[in-house]
Amino acid sequence: MDLDFERCYRAVDSRDQRFDGRFFTGVNTTGIYCRPSCPAVTPKRENVGFYPSAAAAQRAGLRACKRCRPDASPGSPDWDVRADLVGRAMRLIGDGVVDRDGVPGLARRLGYTERHLGRMLTEQLGAGPLALARAQRAQTARILVETTDLGLAEIAFAAGFGSVRQFNDTIRDVYGSAPSGLRANARRRPGPEPAGGAITLRLAYRPPLHADALLDFLRLRALPGVEEVTGDTYRRALRLPHGPGTVALTPSAGHVAATLRLADVRDLAPTVARCRRLLDLDADPEAVDGTLGADPALAASVAAEPGVRVPRSVDGFEMAVRAIVGQQVSVSGARTVLTRLVRAAADDGAADGLVPFPAPERLLDLPDEAYAMPVARRETIRALAAAVVAGTVDLDPGADRAETVRALTALPGIGPWTAGYVAMRATGDPDTFLPTDLAVRRGAVALGLPGAAKALDAYAARFRPWRSYAVIRLWRVAPDKGATS
Repeated sequence: MDLDFERCYRAVDSRDQRFDGRFFTGVNTTGIYCRPSCPAVTPKRENVGFYPSAAAAQRAGLRACKRCRPDASPGSPDWDVRADLVGRAMRLIGDGVVDRDGVPGLARRLGYTERHLGRMLTEQLGAGPLALARAQRAQTARILVETTDLGLAEIAFAAGFGSVRQFNDTIRDVYGSAPSGLRANARRRPGPEPAGGAITLRLAYRPPLHADALLDFLRLRALPGVEEVTGDTYRRALRLPHGPGTVALTPSAGHVAATLRLADVRDLAPTVARCRRLLDLDADPEAVDGTLGADPALAASVAAEPGVRVPRSVDGFEMAVRAIVGQQVSVSGARTVLTRLVRAAADDGAADGLVPFPAPERLLDLPDEAYAMPVARRETIRALAAAVVAGTVDLDPGADRAETVRALTALPGIGPWTAGYVAMRATGDPDTFLPTDLAVRRGAVALGLPGAAKALDAYAARFRPWRSYAVIRLWRVAPDKGATS
């Protein structure tokens, strides 16, 4: 990754938060690395180097700054935008694939050799997949050390380390302190005590964040028994690699407060990644709003509501089922049908009163009467579930977005609207537009834009590469926000 020294140094000198997570500042004289917005005195030019990832800084022998905590920076927005090998790999590493399946498993999921994958990541990020996973492992371990009462040996294996010695050495290398020292320092800091085995942490984002837009969207579509929005807090159950879990997310100034309850703490990293993805916390709102706000039709909306995000998903399969059920029905109608489906499939004990959305295998086992929908739609859901189980449709974070759309539209009953909705919310494509969506068209007319699908689609070309964000804004100004899912 090409890091222009002057541009990076200006960002550091002005403590520009917009660059947090995009690169890291290494200070050779102190042996530490920081986020660009670190409040410490700006180091001299001759003592500074810039790194495209925390793993690259660690590889250079630097430890994390204890003041600005660079490992807690928002993720780079590049990994959400990019659909290439590196972007897909970073999304999968964030979801914990290397810890679960190793580098061979990551390479297999991406369809490349380990050697080619390692070369591409090292060229662009300054570190290979093992080093990138190690950096994430260290952050997971720090969170567990500071926010739980788990024994340090238990934390070592929960975070993905192969041994306690490896855990101790890594924490010392990255944070300049033994794990016991991190725990002691954390307990001296003021803050709420986690209750009943919960893990509490802060999820950073780049301001501005229009929290009301996120919560309004999620509240309207919340499935009873799976998720709920109470006041300014969103709660839901998750189906995770090692067991179920629940999360409570409360947007606040500069961060989203997260409370996690996990059946297995090995699922911490994937849970954090999925929460960040759900709320689109790694986005660059200034870049998005700069493009959309330049259009006269959207300028007033952007000025009035800066930082509107695309609510995504914690489970690609769940979102695809929602899209199928939501075809040509209202949001409330889709929610009623989905709630019945979830209740018919629920066979696990509820955690905090919530259950995860059923897995594809479970939906395949359900009898016909469990599907309160037309026969054709029921069979489409079954075809999707069978394709996900067989691996012919990939809805994971690292999926090839174009291939996912192609595979979806090859299934009976899935057309461009459904595939586009899945691309936008499940695979995180920032540049999907839904010109045939009724609420999108109504929102467009409300702003004086063309109401015909073809003409609107042509007009939306000026919103590239952020057409998904334009969809959310058109939904928000539509006279009937519940027209479609």
